[in-house]
Formats: sequence, structure tokens, C-alpha cells
Amino acid sequence: MLPPALALLLAPDKHTLTFAAKGVIAMALALFVSMYMDLERPYWALVSAVFLQMRPESGLVIEKGLCQILGTLVGGGAGIAILAYLMPYPALAIGCLALWLALNSAASAMVHRLNFIYGFAMAGMTASLVVVLVMSDPAHADSQAVFEVASARVSEIVVGALCATLVSLLLWPMRVRGVLRDHARNVINQTLAYLDLELDPQGSHQERHRHADAILESLIALNDDSSAVVYEGLDGAGRARAANLLCHKVLSLLAVIQIFGRFRRNHSELLNEDLQALLDKLRQAFKAMAASQSYPDCYKLAQQLRRELLHYRAGHEAGTPIQARLVQTCMELVGDLVMVLKAYDALENSDQTLLKAPSLGSYRDPLVGAITGFRTAVVFLIGAFIWIHSTSPSTVMLMILPLTFSVMFARLPSPTYVLSRLLVGVLIAIPVALFFGLGLLAQSSGDFEILILVLAGPFFIGLMALANRATLPYGLGFSIPFTILIQPGNQMRFAVDSTLSTAMAIFVGISILYWVFKLITAPDSLLMQRRLIQVTGRDLAQIGEHANAEHWFNGRMGERLMRLSGYEQGTSSGSRHMTDLGLTGLNLGHVSIRLRRQLQGNKDPRVKALLRRWQQALSRAYLLAAKGQLDGDYRRHSHFLLVAIRKSGQSAPQLEIIEGMMERLALTFERTAHSLASPQQPQPATAG
Repeated sequence: MLPPALALLLAPDKHTLTFAAKGVIAMALALFVSMYMDLERPYWALVSAVFLQMRPESGLVIEKGLCQILGTLVGGGAGIAILAYLMPYPALAIGCLALWLALNSAASAMVHRLNFIYGFAMAGMTASLVVVLVMSDPAHADSQAVFEVASARVSEIVVGALCATLVSLLLWPMRVRGVLRDHARNVINQTLAYLDLELDPQGSHQERHRHADAILESLIALNDDSSAVVYEGLDGAGRARAANLLCHKVLSLLAVIQIFGRFRRNHSELLNEDLQALLDKLRQAFKAMAASQSYPDCYKLAQQLRRELLHYRAGHEAGTPIQARLVQTCMELVGDLVMVLKAYDALENSDQTLLKAPSLGSYRDPLVGAITGFRTAVVFLIGAFIWIHSTSPSTVMLMILPLTFSVMFARLPSPTYVLSRLLVGVLIAIPVALFFGLGLLAQSSGDFEILILVLAGPFFIGLMALANRATLPYGLGFSIPFTILIQPGNQMRFAVDSTLSTAMAIFVGISILYWVFKLITAPDSLLMQRRLIQVTGRDLAQIGEHANAEHWFNGRMGERLMRLSGYEQGTSSGSRHMTDLGLTGLNLGHVSIRLRRQLQGNKDPRVKALLRRWQQALSRAYLLAAKGQLDGDYRRHSHFLLVAIRKSGQSAPQLEIIEGMMERLALTFERTAHSLASPQQPQPATAG
């Protein structure tokens, strides 16, 4: 099999060729408009258009264009404000700009969607462009120069964004809704396979986690892309709501299915033959749904399973409270699965009838934000130091591109890996730019038609690399430096010394960024995992304070689980203790929510007071179990709450379910604490 780079050049697929053609047209349009408007640096419009090509779907391009324009306007305003107050004090202006960049970088670490991260990157880069370009020419640094530089940079970037958006909408348009549909299918198929695996007594711990990791990755991708579908017509908002609901209900399924899997593997003696047979029937139904090829067939199977469960519950009497609770949990599991299928149908057909569900939230850790902001400030200050002590105007690039990449790559699992390939792209761009710029364009008339004829080939190759994930860093490292080195426009200058100086500045700047990422790393993974477990325990204590607790809790747990999984996948130990704890926390939250629903009609003030204390005890027991310790207070608080519920006149069936719920949680804490206190055991327990 050919390596990705060779396969890209020798056997490109239709998607790659279409992507590259659209990109070249967008860049040509941006260059034409910029030259027609006689903008000072039209190449920034091309750079703007390149950044918008990384996700070609129309909704995503529109969303990124809006983020780019908003970030540019905010950054331009910040640059003007810094110069308005601190132009006579260059050192203070540089320090204030470094602070602005750090704040934007830290804020970008608090969001997950790439388009929003890019907006923060543009706010930082535009402010840096305005301040540095004005300060690089102190003889003409006045209020008029500040306004002219700011308006020119904003105009160039906005022109590039608008041209790229227009081409994306009109030529071979790709829609986000198709991407969402593919994500949703993957999520549902992976979830059905995971449900089957959890009910398999012979399933391995590693295989279950492999399936859970894939589900979480697909869920986050579905959630991230769902915001952009609202820009694709009147039915976009309905599709976004359906995608959000699907994400929430899949997380609910992950929370519930653990119960049966852990009982079958660890407490099979608590399940009678009828319940074992019921779980086997569930497993066969999940297999049949996974094998079905259409939504109607799958939905019909789910509804049939629901009717069979209702019939089972009516004809069987539970022998213990735990068995009563498990039968009820089966009903809840199938109910959530039906809602997942309905959400997929609404996503496919833009059904507006579903209840609104919020998107999954981003995990915001101030420690991560502080380190990300500090890293960007360090990169900028190193570049500023070199710029101040250098006579070359090209060193301005040390404070432009590295800042953008610092913000954009901070959330990647391995930013140094990406930057090393970005540098390869830069090294390729330098000789190509010298050949096409000095060897060809210097001999031409400089007309727009000649520019496009000469530059279309290199741009096309670079954009082909951008179309594929494996070669994207090479394409980005080639396309943007190539554009900046050529600097196409009305007043092009061809000089070997300035081109090489700019090339050196770009290469050194990205190299500095590479080593800063090496030296100022993300927080230790074990520390971050512990912080994630701590905030999960805190949320468990606060569940009762939120009106729509299920959406609130799912929205906060989605990315946490993804991060826990990612941290442990990056270790060599192969341990999944922390991911198991995260899944346990998800299950405990859902059990708490369902308990509150059972007690919703109970108006006894003593029950409400004891329920609050029980919730706090649940949170403490979870955090102690995460340390391998058992909290005896949990059983005591559960007993007090059960006594109060019994005295309040709660119906016997509900009381039996609640008692089984609390007993199951007690078993979960005992098993989890024992497992984490005995690390030699190969399979740590999760919620059972």
C-alpha cells in the first residue's frame, strides 16, 4: 500500500480533487477582489481562504467564516485600543498584547468546537498584526496609520472569508447534514454492538472499553458538528436538536447498560432464571437491530421488545428488590433506545416535534487554560525579543503564524507530532516559492491571469494535502507559508534576500513553537484524571439543584469521559481504572435522577431533607471509592431515607424499586473500593 502522501498525488479520489478545485477557485476569487479593491496585502485574504478550506461542508464554512470575521473585528478593536493608550510606551504595548494573546489562548482551551477555537486565534492574530505592523514603522505611527493598518487587515481577512464561503455554497456544495447522518449511524451501530457486548458474560474488559471509546469519539464528533447545521436552511435547527437529543440518550444508554453487564459477570447469583432469560432476549434483540438495514425495521424491533418487557413485568413477580429494580431498568433502557431511534429519524427527515435538548458542554479546567495561555504568551515574547533586537522586517512573522498555530493545536493530543509535519511542509514550500516567485512570476507581467496560471498548480497540490487527515499538517505547512513567501498582489516585489529572510522567520517561529510545546507541556495525565473525578463527584452532589438534571449531567459528562478515555489510552500500563470510574459516575448520576423522579410526587419535607443528605453521601462515597476506601455512611443515609419514604406512604412497588436501587449502589461502592484498593486485579469494577 502506498504511503498517504504518495497515494494523495498518484491516486487522488474524487473528494480530494473537488476539494482542491474549490479551494483554488476560492483563493483566486479572494485574490481578484483584494487586487480590485487595491488592498495593501492581498495575500492575507488568501491565507484567510486557506484556513476556511479545512472543513468544506457549507454549514461549517459559514460558521467558521462568522467566527473568523467576529474574531478579526474583535482583534482589530483590541489592537486599536492597545495602540491608542500605549503607543508612546512600546514595552507596555508589547506586554499588553502578550496578555491579550494569553487571554484568547486560555479562552480557546475552554471550548471544544474547532471553529470557536479558530475565532479566538483570529482575535489574537489580528491584534498582533495591527500592533506589530504599526510599531514596526515608528516614523509614521499616528492615529491615522493605526486606523489604516487595522482597517486594511480586517478588510483582507473578511474578503478571504466571504469568498471562501461563497464558493463553498455555490460550487459542489457539501452539507453538514450528510456528515451528521453518518456520525449518527456510526453512533447507533457502535452503541448496539456495545449493548450486545455488555450482556455477553464472555466479553472481555478490553473489548468493552474499545467499543465505549469508539462511541464517545463518535458522540463528540456528532455534537461538535451539530451547531453548524443550523446554517443550512430552515430545517437546520430541527436537525441540530435531533442530534443533541441523540447524544444525550446514547449517554443514558451507556449509563444504564453497565448495570446488567456487571451483574451478569459479578453477581449472577442475584439473578433468577427468568431474569437471565430476559437479558438473553435483550441481547438477541440488540443483535437483530444491529443486523437490520433500515430505520423502520430497527424501530419495529425496539417497539416489539418494549411490548415484551411490559408483558414480562405484568406476568412476573420479582423475588427481591434488586430484581424488581433490574426489570424497571430494562424498561428504561429500551425506552432510551427508542428515543435514540426517533432522534435519528428526526435528524434524517427534519422532524420538528422532538423536545429541545442542549448540546453537550465543554469541559472547562482553569489549569489547562492557564497553561495554554502562558505557552502562547511565551511564544509571542520570544518572537518579540528577536524582533526588537533584529533589523529585519521579516521577523514580524515570528509573532504571527506561531501564535495562530499555538492556539489551534493546543487541544490536539500530540501537537508536537503535528508541528513536526508542519515544518516539513514549510521546508517544501521554500524552494517551491523561490522557483515560482523568482523563477516564473518575476519574468511575467504581474497581471491577475498570469498570477493564477502560475500559482494554481502549487495551491492545488497543497489543498489536496489539506483534504486528507493524514496529510493535513503537510498541506497547512505548505499552503500558508507558500502564500506569504510569494505575497501575490498589485505591488509584488521579487528579491531573494527578503524571501529567504521571511522563510527563515517562518521556519524559526514554528520551530520555537515546537520546542515551547515540548517544554511547556499539558498537565500530568494522572493529575487531570483526578481532577475530572473530583468535578464528577461535585456534580453528583449538585444534581438536585437543576431542573433538567439529565441534560445538565449528560452535557457535563460527555467530554469528561472522552478525556478520561484519551488519557488512559495514551499510557503504556493498559489500565482503565479512571475510565471505569468515569462510567461509574455517569451511572450514579442517572440513578440519582431516576430516584428523584420516583419521589417527585412525595411532598413529605422530611423525605426531601433526607434525600439532600443522601445525595451528599452518594457523592462522598463515590470520591472515597475512587481512592479505594469504603464509606460506611452511605448505607446509614440510605436506611434513614428508606424509613422516611416508607412512613410517608409511598406505594409498595415504588418502595421495592427504590430499595433495590440503593442496595445495588451499595454493592457498586463496595466492589469499586475493593477493586481500586487491589490494583493487582486485572478488571476494575464499575457501576453494577
